[in-house]
Amino acid sequence: MDFSSRLLESAVNEMSQFPGIGKRTALRLVLHLLKQPKSHTQKLSESLQQMRDEIIFCNNCHNISDKEVCEICSNSNRNKQIVCVVEDIRDVMAIENTSQFRGEYHVLGGKISPMDGIGPSELNIISLVEKVKSGVVKELIFALSSTMEGDTTNFYIFRQIEAYRITTTTIARGISVGDELEYADEVTLGRSIINRIPFEASLKNH
Repeated sequence: MDFSSRLLESAVNEMSQFPGIGKRTALRLVLHLLKQPKSHTQKLSESLQQMRDEIIFCNNCHNISDKEVCEICSNSNRNKQIVCVVEDIRDVMAIENTSQFRGEYHVLGGKISPMDGIGPSELNIISLVEKVKSGVVKELIFALSSTMEGDTTNFYIFRQIEAYRITTTTIARGISVGDELEYADEVTLGRSIINRIPFEASLKNH
């Protein structure tokens, strides 16, 4: 792709670093920004910089937050005895959109994947086990994507906490095997939360 400007080429190269955005899409986005008033680009730039500088992770659930404890964890109406274990912030947003879950979350920050060099120590698993040890949590809901990595992560966590004899469930397989949670429609995902099954029962299907 030939560029008439090094500045344009540099902007396109940076934009194409985003997931799912190739050079042509990046060029279209950059040209769109050029057509906008400078104030629009300035506002976008400041917003991104502020997000990068000031955003933090919740001390309790590791969700992205503006405060040390996120709005979900600080909400007294949420059931602290039920914790839904998810991969990342996108899964929290997907489940929240169903309006079917009133417990809290625990964001792992990924899934165990030896092929990608991601082991248990790279994830927020220790803090989850400590949460179970505290005795406050009565049920863990495994809501990771139904992939080999997701199932491996579920089983690893299950083995870490099974001695504490809390209820462990997994979302019903209304979510197709291999599907990522964030792409499920709200009705299907909501029903999967409501109709969750004992985790031990899910092991018999493997």
